[in-house]
Amino acid sequence: MIICIDIGNTNIKYAVFEGKAVRLSFRVATDLKKTSDEYGAQLCEMLALNGIQKEEVSGGIFSSVVPSLDYTISHMLKVYLGISPKEVGPGLKTGLRMRADNAKEVGADRVVNNVAAIKKYGCEKPMVIVDFGTATTFNVISTEGEFIGGVIAPGIKGSLDSLVMGTAKLPRVEIEAPKSVIATSTVTNMQAGIVFGFAGLVEYIVKKIKKELGTREVLTVATGGFSEVMANETKCIDVVDKMLTLDGLKYLYDLNDWEDAK
Repeated sequence: MIICIDIGNTNIKYAVFEGKAVRLSFRVATDLKKTSDEYGAQLCEMLALNGIQKEEVSGGIFSSVVPSLDYTISHMLKVYLGISPKEVGPGLKTGLRMRADNAKEVGADRVVNNVAAIKKYGCEKPMVIVDFGTATTFNVISTEGEFIGGVIAPGIKGSLDSLVMGTAKLPRVEIEAPKSVIATSTVTNMQAGIVFGFAGLVEYIVKKIKKELGTREVLTVATGGFSEVMANETKCIDVVDKMLTLDGLKYLYDLNDWEDAK
């Protein structure tokens, strides 16, 4: 079995693969104060609850946008699972061609999403991968399988948090679409602004991308925590794939494991 871990600013997502099948997937809150022992105890408990012996996990890989946790998670895997994980970064083979001005600036999560989308959906037409995470990112993939650029916008939850913290009387609300954009309570007013506002942002940016590409034939893939909510409110999202990043990590593990064995 192989463990794949995506370390994000808000959540850390785990998946344990047995071959191509997912035996276990879960997420925990990202906490910079937690030690490798605390993360290890948490992981071992989840494995045990799902009938997986930690000795069954023979390898691992992680991507991270939180550098201060890289050693914590890597050390945790070595101590608790006895494996030395691969890390998405310089030296790891991805097969992804990038037109970015500085490829080193592209986040590991975006690289993994791009690789996964190409692997899972092909490049018969251009793709836009929208990740609704701590930030809302748009990655554009050409029909040649190249990452040609994208957009980074504020995240949905972060925008709501900013609104709540910056005002004295607005409450914290669930991120879900109200029945009407003309809302009649403070809660539904806020939900309308966040959900419908971001739906408009997504539709406008995807529209602009299609115009610059010179084609309407674009496959738009959404991933991340709020992908389903946004897909229900927009017409431009074709596929929702919440496992995109973790599937990409598994593919990169297999790719590099094969390269190491040569």
